[in-house]
Amino acid sequence: MTLGHEIGAGAPCLKCKDKCEGFELHFWRKICRNCKCGLEDHEVQTSSAEDKKVGKLFEDTKYTTLIAKLKTDGVPTYRRSAVTLTNAITPTSASPAKKDVEIKSVTYEWAPPVANQSLAMRYIELLPKEKQPVAGSEGAAYRKKQMAKQLPEHDQDPSKCHELSTNEVKQMQQYVKKYKEEALGVGDIKLPGEMEAQARERDPSQSGDRSTTASVGALGDKATPAKGAAYACHHCQLVMKEGDPAVYAERAGYDKLWHPACFVCTTCSELLVDMIYFWKKGKLFCGRHYGDSEKPRCGGCDELIFSNEYTQAEGQNWHLKHFCCFDCDCVLAGETYVMVNDKPVCRPCYIKSHAVLCRSCNNTVDPEAQRVTYGEFNWHAEPGCFQCSCCSKCLIGQRFMAVQGMLFCSVECKKKTMS
Repeated sequence: MTLGHEIGAGAPCLKCKDKCEGFELHFWRKICRNCKCGLEDHEVQTSSAEDKKVGKLFEDTKYTTLIAKLKTDGVPTYRRSAVTLTNAITPTSASPAKKDVEIKSVTYEWAPPVANQSLAMRYIELLPKEKQPVAGSEGAAYRKKQMAKQLPEHDQDPSKCHELSTNEVKQMQQYVKKYKEEALGVGDIKLPGEMEAQARERDPSQSGDRSTTASVGALGDKATPAKGAAYACHHCQLVMKEGDPAVYAERAGYDKLWHPACFVCTTCSELLVDMIYFWKKGKLFCGRHYGDSEKPRCGGCDELIFSNEYTQAEGQNWHLKHFCCFDCDCVLAGETYVMVNDKPVCRPCYIKSHAVLCRSCNNTVDPEAQRVTYGEFNWHAEPGCFQCSCCSKCLIGQRFMAVQGMLFCSVECKKKTMS
């Protein structure tokens, strides 16, 4: 068994490069202790861990066909439909010989789990190029990040959370059971015409209730849709191109359909990774933002808060024990702190790592002190610092010129100093 703090240990950061000493998981923040970036930002192969995470998500749901239990440990694992396609590229007129035919293989880290492979590939082609999950590509990296972002394992597994009480564990288990019963779903790829025909066969009275124009509503009792029938995307309201696959969400009802590139989270507008969605009040959500709509999320540990007692500060919610300095983890209750990139930092850490230097005296500018900023330079807003570099005239509230970090009250002073 691999402990959570051993996963990816020492892996280089793809964002910070040499500035990070290697991945070291913070014991409750879900980030690297060295560079503050997430695991997904480090060069770590997480596919096995992600497959187990999604496997647990689908456990005890109608989507058990998408998981398998390993004989070694019985852990449910996502049966991700990775595929490799081999295509023969037609030779050009310059090289018509049969022996010159090039065989090209493309591996997709994920593809829609449908029997019609050409339909699945057409779905991928309709995604933005930079989001197509081709192995080793920008699209594969995008899928990896969205898998980590949209489906946090600490939103579904109490064992991945930091020191939950017995009551909090119980509440979390109830929350997980609720969304599995009421919200969780996986998109389905179909040709709109085929879906309409299937719906008509199940219930002829539903004709005309699909996301279609009047031409489809006039299907009568036929089992196949009218040629040229127009189907409108629920997201962008534009007409589907004839012959292109659409995404359906069972929880939304089969009267709604989406373009592949339009099947996105209502909150973050990102593609729903592997078409895994959460349906609530007529809207599609990714797992993260569905959770945010149900419970407050701690700005410190990124976990949903299941306790009745928590604090609110700087427009965010926090576990009482997690309202801490982002740099040194000291508790900030009753202490002075400064927000740096939306994270609270205690005064000593701010002075040490984040405070700006006064251009005049070269001392740090206290976070509570007034300062003047011009371009990349800063000064204490005091007569002894914010003054003319030539005649020492105080420039607070006065017109001035700034040249290469020097301040001047007049052209004359500038000429005297710069000549």
